[in-house]
Amino acid sequence: MPAKGFFRHIPAASSLIMVTLLAGCSSRPDQAPPPAPEVVRSEIVRLLPASVPDRQGWATDIYRAFEAQNIDPTVENLCSVLAVTEQESNFQVDPAVPGMGKIAQDEIDRRASKLHIPNLIVRSALDIRSSTGKTYNQRLAAARTEKDLSMIFDDFIGLVPLGRTLFGNLNPVHTAGPMQVSIEFAEHQAQDYPYPVESSIRHEVFSRRGGMYFGIAHLLGYPVSYDKPLYRFADFNAGWYASRNAAFQSAVARLSGKRLALDGDLISYGFTPSLGQTELAVRSLHEQLNMRNPTIRSQLEKGETLEFEETDLYRKVFALADKAAGKPLPRAILPGIVLESPKITRKLTTAWFAQRVDERRVRCMGRASGRLK
Repeated sequence: MPAKGFFRHIPAASSLIMVTLLAGCSSRPDQAPPPAPEVVRSEIVRLLPASVPDRQGWATDIYRAFEAQNIDPTVENLCSVLAVTEQESNFQVDPAVPGMGKIAQDEIDRRASKLHIPNLIVRSALDIRSSTGKTYNQRLAAARTEKDLSMIFDDFIGLVPLGRTLFGNLNPVHTAGPMQVSIEFAEHQAQDYPYPVESSIRHEVFSRRGGMYFGIAHLLGYPVSYDKPLYRFADFNAGWYASRNAAFQSAVARLSGKRLALDGDLISYGFTPSLGQTELAVRSLHEQLNMRNPTIRSQLEKGETLEFEETDLYRKVFALADKAAGKPLPRAILPGIVLESPKITRKLTTAWFAQRVDERRVRCMGRASGRLK
């Protein structure tokens, strides 16, 4: 289960444009025609776990997402998508979450307490009848999935003044669908969405076609220089380029002697301008790097793009760190992030998530027929 739990805000990397060929993934020789759609769909059906219902429907939606985004449907890419989906939801379009109603109630109470709103007022607001005729308390008690909860919060925010006080105009359900993709990410990547949007992108992410489209975009829709799919899986959990950036942070820590969280965040993403620990550590190296602080900042801001690897900062840091270590250091490592979410009941990490997904990918590739390369 990912760190991006439905009450946690995950900033989307919105500065990248979708690319037609993905670095780090095999591309087809110019002379080789792409496989026919029916061949790809047939292979997806073969790769899906035997227990998945409506296998043709899943194959159709997955193939359409690959086609619309010009992503090569290699066995590795297909198995990567299926592995994430199996890990996140076991191929449930809107997976149930144990204790969903209580999780939501606890979050409402937490926010009310932070705003010093008396419990009596909160209880009274939740006893108001909603648009369905049931009270919000009744609907919360019956909620089983994130879609249930999202619909309740849409209603609560739109109709009850206290809802807007607690949540503003932002629905606190942040992830959805069979790949548990960030709704904010989907909203930023919706310009080329190939289906008609009946209500909102938020609602589309709760569907199979929308959840798979945006989940595939988040997993494969950006270029990387990784040599293993494992690092894409970590990025899926922690954010684009988190694995590469964690390796950069490790190199900076080695050079500066400062202890850094290897979380992939190169700059502070808080609501108020501030310098994060990674940026401060890099600034402490300015004489060795022969770089001024404004230049350091501007190049760290490229940390959500592939272009960061072409910056003087990236190259100089690794040149110095490689020399100090006496060997080339890794350019990607698994981020050291403990997953936090109301849905998680035991201590899990991004590394655990990535490794579990990779195990599923390997098993999936064992089911491949060899018709796709």
